[in-house]
Amino acid sequence: MRIERRVVPATTPNDFPSTMSATLQRVFLSRDVMSVAQLDYRLPHLLRPDSLFDLTAAAKILADAIMAGQKILIVGDFDADGATSTSLGILALEAMGAMAPEYLVPNRFEFGYGLTPEIVEVAQARSPDVLVTVDNGIASIEGVLAAKNYGMKVVVTDHHLPGDALPNADAIVNPNHPNCGFPSKNLAGVGVIFYVMSALRAELKRRNWFVEQHIPEPKMADYLDLVALGTVADVVPLDANNRILVQQGIKRIQAGLARPGILALLEVGRRDYTQLKASDLGFVVGPRLNAAGRLDDMSIGIECLLAVHPHQARDYAQQLDQFNRERKAIESDMKEQAELVLSSLLDEEQDMPNGMCFYDADWHQGVIGILASRMKDKCHRPVIAFARVGEDELKGSARSIPGVHIRDALDLLAKRYPQLLSKFGGHAMAAGMSIKESHYEAFRLAFDAIITEWVTPEQLEATLLTDGPLAPEDFSLSFAEQVRLSGPWGQMFPEPCFDGVFDILQQRIVGEKHLKLMVREPGSGLLLDAISFFVDLDQWPNDKATQARLVYKLDVNEFRGQRNLQLLIDYLEPA
Repeated sequence: MRIERRVVPATTPNDFPSTMSATLQRVFLSRDVMSVAQLDYRLPHLLRPDSLFDLTAAAKILADAIMAGQKILIVGDFDADGATSTSLGILALEAMGAMAPEYLVPNRFEFGYGLTPEIVEVAQARSPDVLVTVDNGIASIEGVLAAKNYGMKVVVTDHHLPGDALPNADAIVNPNHPNCGFPSKNLAGVGVIFYVMSALRAELKRRNWFVEQHIPEPKMADYLDLVALGTVADVVPLDANNRILVQQGIKRIQAGLARPGILALLEVGRRDYTQLKASDLGFVVGPRLNAAGRLDDMSIGIECLLAVHPHQARDYAQQLDQFNRERKAIESDMKEQAELVLSSLLDEEQDMPNGMCFYDADWHQGVIGILASRMKDKCHRPVIAFARVGEDELKGSARSIPGVHIRDALDLLAKRYPQLLSKFGGHAMAAGMSIKESHYEAFRLAFDAIITEWVTPEQLEATLLTDGPLAPEDFSLSFAEQVRLSGPWGQMFPEPCFDGVFDILQQRIVGEKHLKLMVREPGSGLLLDAISFFVDLDQWPNDKATQARLVYKLDVNEFRGQRNLQLLIDYLEPA
């Protein structure tokens, strides 16, 4: 593990408030925040929607449908972004007077991802006039064609990267569309449909619809709890625009103004909504929503988010919590098998492939994405995990490392070996694909060869970036709170972490897998509590270690009404 400190630009702005510590100023500078104005997360600072390609066309199609009493059907995706996108679309359409809008989410085990011709057949049974995709559709050329052949109007809203060809939809709203000039390319699917519904409201207001129908004009801010959840759970980069969306959503949740389903999911996850952090959405709420799509049917997650009554929301949240427990057990078994494969490579002193593939015929297709992520973290290489989904068919889920654009790698592989990939799609850091089982070995070798061309040895060495050491005065509850309130922190805008060498005074295992420490900062003599979760029990506790180098975040530990500063350790090694 290589530990490096983030680079702080030489140019220092002079408009940070005097109350902000020098350490926090350094943190922001290293994240390209050069002005206090960039930390103003009020809604008026959101990017204007005008430059979103086809936004006006989408709004007019939906406004025409609402005013004509036509049927609108949303086709979603089976992850948390898809669930929040679907829920937001349904709620906003209902609030704007749409006639009983419906949703349809493909079951991943029967239909796979996106608007396929097969899911269009299911949709046609509901006789929709307008079909709207959320968090999918940019690659659904055949599916859009099938829908158009049935006479449906099709509005695609998506954020995934397009392929060489685009579907022939009536409107395509996607910040990554080749003709789209929207400055932020990092919107999640839920962010895209939020902008579409905002434009629809403006279009209906222009037509005097709300006044004539005596409908209260909906407040789009009411849906920001869903936008925050989907944005964080989909691990899209938290650029300035996404930070506004997330921070405003978090404020609504903290004020108790969230959907009952979100509050219920926080409750089963034992999180106090008044103290919510962005990471709680990513590690507590998101996985429980995703578990429905991984193991069963995402409609349970969507119904949880749509629930009006708290008791109904709690029932759904408890089902989702149970799914998540089952998912964890399945994932643990799969990870153990994958680690055995990895160990056998190391035992045989083989060179580890630069692009790694894992496959077992008995693996659960709903959990391969998490497995790929876990193994990517362990190997620090791009990883694809495969599961069997049919006779001679495998589904793969890929996760990548910084500097390797995994969708582009798959695109190159498809061009070089067109027979190996049945279909694929995704982002820079995550992708999905289908291949024939009989092609697995050839695919594995081809994937490794392409990654080997692209990576340097330095990229394959795990690196922890830190914000350097903390000054003694920053080891305080007030500074920890200042850091927490300076978020939202997340993907590409990481929560501050620091490093330093500390004296170890006490160490013990708690909860079977976690290392609890009492440490002393040598320079000041400060005594500090620290904890490291899921340590290697073969390495710790280590009675021979009197000092350790820690990479840590600041945390406030609340227990029996007492609040104490705690170091949350990301990495430790004997010093």
